[in-house]
Amino acid sequence: MKRKLIIPFLLSGLVWFSACDSNSDEGSGTSQLQVRMTDAPGDYEEVNVEVVSVQVHKDDTDSEEGWVTLDEINPGIYNLLDFANGKDTLLASAELPAGRISQIRLILGDENTVKLKSGEVIDLKTPSGQTSGVKLQVNANLEADVTYVMLLDFDAARSVVPKGNGGYNLKPVIRVISQAVAGGIRGVVTPAEYKPGIYVISAESDTLGGFADDNGNFLIKGVPAGTYTVKFYTEGGLHDTSVENVEVSQNAIKDLGTVELPEQPE
Repeated sequence: MKRKLIIPFLLSGLVWFSACDSNSDEGSGTSQLQVRMTDAPGDYEEVNVEVVSVQVHKDDTDSEEGWVTLDEINPGIYNLLDFANGKDTLLASAELPAGRISQIRLILGDENTVKLKSGEVIDLKTPSGQTSGVKLQVNANLEADVTYVMLLDFDAARSVVPKGNGGYNLKPVIRVISQAVAGGIRGVVTPAEYKPGIYVISAESDTLGGFADDNGNFLIKGVPAGTYTVKFYTEGGLHDTSVENVEVSQNAIKDLGTVELPEQPE
């Protein structure tokens, strides 16, 4: 049986989600992480890579106990050349505890092949020296409630290495592009018993929304940078209100503080 190939990648900073939750304190809570894959063009018909799993590590050690598997994984065989020229695909996502990540690794399966221009399909072999992984250390901090994306940019031309006997090795060459891509909006509504629905509205993006909890706390995650109107809807419209010109950055949570719902219709 072939061994699995484990390839950790550099994470210089840490994909698009909307959520509503109660308030969390600074330095606690969770962050949303997406891992996406793209490719630089290569001189082949296909370069097929089997993705099994994506994991992160929060410690400086390589102990297996420290690896955490991202729970929303899209396993399968991917033709890297399908994702050239600005296209990408979602490999995995997860909600992770806010804080430091030291490493991230992609676990590949055995079904890795290259299809030459002639139409011949050849297995991609993994050199024995890479079965333990290509390890890149990171010092990245995930801020609570912020959404991050990490783009794995394969270089297919350099990742497929011809051997002298006519075979090919798989030596992944990957550039990592990572950044915070969406912040959020939090606050507290009063009176809490009105339990409003909350819409985050902009002409430039989709409307996001959620609800305040029993204590009036609300948190709308996955809000792209921009200027929004936040509308609070109550049953029958008796206590509706709006907050205009709410500016959101991609790497922070905008705190509206306390939003007072009118006792009488506005």
